[in-house]
Amino acid sequence: MRAALTSEASEEPVFDALIAARERFGDKEILEDQDRNPLTYTGLIRAAFVLGRKIAALTEPGERVGILLPSSAGVVVTFFGLHAYGRVPVMLNFTSGERNLKAAIKASGVRRILSARRFVTQAKLEPLIDDLATVAEIVWLDDLRQTVGLQDKLFGLMAGFFPTHFRVETAPSDPGVVLFTSGSFGAPKGVVLSQSNLVSNVRQVAGHIALDPDWVVFNPLPTFHCFGLTGGVLLPVLTGMKAFQYPSPLHAKQIVELLPQVKASILFATDTFLNQYARVAGPDDFATLQFVVAGAERVRDETHHLFNTKFGGVKLLEGYGATEAAPVVAVNHPDRNRPGSVGQMLPGLEWRTEPVEGITGGGRLFVRGPNVMRGYMSPDDPRVIEPLAGGWHDTGDIVDIDVDGYVCILGRVKRFAKIGGEMVSLAAVEGLAAAVWPESRHAVVSIPDSRKGEKLVLVTDRMDAESGRLSEWAREHGAPDLAVPKKIVRLAEVPVLGTGKTDYVGIQKLVEAEARAA
Repeated sequence: MRAALTSEASEEPVFDALIAARERFGDKEILEDQDRNPLTYTGLIRAAFVLGRKIAALTEPGERVGILLPSSAGVVVTFFGLHAYGRVPVMLNFTSGERNLKAAIKASGVRRILSARRFVTQAKLEPLIDDLATVAEIVWLDDLRQTVGLQDKLFGLMAGFFPTHFRVETAPSDPGVVLFTSGSFGAPKGVVLSQSNLVSNVRQVAGHIALDPDWVVFNPLPTFHCFGLTGGVLLPVLTGMKAFQYPSPLHAKQIVELLPQVKASILFATDTFLNQYARVAGPDDFATLQFVVAGAERVRDETHHLFNTKFGGVKLLEGYGATEAAPVVAVNHPDRNRPGSVGQMLPGLEWRTEPVEGITGGGRLFVRGPNVMRGYMSPDDPRVIEPLAGGWHDTGDIVDIDVDGYVCILGRVKRFAKIGGEMVSLAAVEGLAAAVWPESRHAVVSIPDSRKGEKLVLVTDRMDAESGRLSEWAREHGAPDLAVPKKIVRLAEVPVLGTGKTDYVGIQKLVEAEARAA
């Protein structure tokens, strides 16, 4: 067992951390979105109080309230508005479909969902909203804002001057947000992160990388994903950096055009989206960036190559996290960037690895620290937390950590196949396919095989992909033949989740259905 540099758990609730940030950094512009109406710290605090009071009139203290909104100034105001009045935000993934959303609503005990007509109309979510309205009350923020009158504005004015006198007092150990794991490898799990978990993770990142309050963070990631919430919202706002919110990571051309306009210093995204941005960007579109942070999935060699050759060596820092850890566990440093690794552990995190049968050169990673949740929500009672044994979270990831503390992700425990008695990393097989066809997207799953136990199936958008080319590359580079998929499924697009992660659950079902039909 090892630990990084000491870092105590934050004793600040989320809203108090916002107030403290204004005191430290002054009343500067801190939040903006594509509507280009920036808010200062005071503007954000006042807006949170005004909207939060409207929501509080419809809800109960401590109530879990669903938020179904894109990345925008509105979702940030709503998040802090709930915190100002002791309500708990439940971030709902509007890309996960009716079934998963209803399951999340039931699992978290949500009775009311906050959304906006403009967003629902633009995203064509009317049928989804109609379905959700059968299990929860839909509260339209558009309607609430229309009820804001002079008295509300005067209240906001006073609350902005004396926020600690108006906000509801909460404890750092109180719930800060309810999120759901991505579901990329199985059913999403409900995670309750405390206010201390969230603020501590911000402090850990700031203790690991020196952040300049004059920087601008560009966040196109959804706030229902912990990377988008903590990295794209809380990190900049609580450390004095301006947070620019963009509603969809899919708009590659619009995003690369906006980056220099807003003087973006840091861009958060996943490999999937960064690869798209790099393909459509001109050499000067990333000129204002200090660095780019990639998380949630492995960064392909091709993406690193694009950034190294096309954009004057803009630093691409790969990191690693988990929703259960609020989410950042490790990240590369601008001055100590080691491509191929996800960097070093954050300050204050304890970690240990346990051996996994059949796998050499790595172990199953467990982490414990101020940013790690207490446990998952019980599927039987949303108010019950199933505690982690000894406070240790089992990440389910196989990692190798070198003598300098750099972490390399070898794969997930579930992402290994046993073929002819040998353990084969499905992530490594995907790397093999990416080496042969670097400009395409690939996913590898395994299905039962009567002769060798399991067999590999490559799902790819490379329409001329053939197993023979993979075998040829494997022979030339010394890779074992059992790591070469003999079965290939070609699709126009490899399924991904709303966060940009590969949808392995959907792919597994697709491959199994095809195998049954064969």
